[in-house]
Amino acid sequence: MSASTSLSFFSSSLFLSSSHNKIPKLTSLSTTKPQYSLKSLSISCQVATLPILSFTGEKIGETYLDLKSAPPETARAVVHRGIITDQQNKRRGTASTLTRAEVRGGGRKPYPQKKTGRARRGSMRSPLRPGGGVIFGPKPRDWSIKINRKEKRLAISTALSSAASESESVICVEEFGDKFEKPKTKEFIEAMNRWGLDPKEKVMFLMMDVSDNVGLSSRNIGTLRMLTPRTLNLFDILNSDKLVLTPDTVDYLNGRYGVDFEGETDEDDEEDDQDETEG
Repeated sequence: MSASTSLSFFSSSLFLSSSHNKIPKLTSLSTTKPQYSLKSLSISCQVATLPILSFTGEKIGETYLDLKSAPPETARAVVHRGIITDQQNKRRGTASTLTRAEVRGGGRKPYPQKKTGRARRGSMRSPLRPGGGVIFGPKPRDWSIKINRKEKRLAISTALSSAASESESVICVEEFGDKFEKPKTKEFIEAMNRWGLDPKEKVMFLMMDVSDNVGLSSRNIGTLRMLTPRTLNLFDILNSDKLVLTPDTVDYLNGRYGVDFEGETDEDDEEDDQDETEG
């Protein structure tokens, strides 16, 4: 992955709303408090139709994504908080420097206090000299921050809705796990070309189960990410130019990130355990 990563889905119309910059103006000066009308921030639902392509690249049907989406005035903030939380919780926090009290040596006074014409020195391990301690350097710390489970799920569904709202950014391909009899990167690239995908673009595949031949055929493509529902994350969604789903993953997304989803699942507990481990 390159150092300068462009989050392409932030250019979607969902994240370009300027309504949050509107400030109510006071028409006249008065001692009474101005009355502001509070707008209810309800979670909306965006339905996007996706074409279903066969392994040969022919259109064989259509499906739809019916996901929750944050209001346009808060969508950018929700997704931003989700990506910042994911990235910050991955920090190990093991950076450590030595203070002047921890640096080895420096017990002897380097030269006399007086009659040298030089500045007074009490130790060679002063932070002002090479080899000395570090002033206010990093110490081991916990960088993890908390995010609500519903807020994290809403950030992922909002990013997926934004991607699906763009034309040809998300496609659905029939199950092709059994199409590869042996690992062959050349055949996988040919299949991508049939689906209208450029191997030079960042493409994310979301499959319920990745077979061994598919995983071995795609791992040599540096711009491709092969994910499952367990490894689905917000960064890879935002960092991809194209998303490729299967009919089973579409049903999974509609069930987990749709409007009808309520409650918690075992995967939520697994995510909490994984966050605690990373933290």
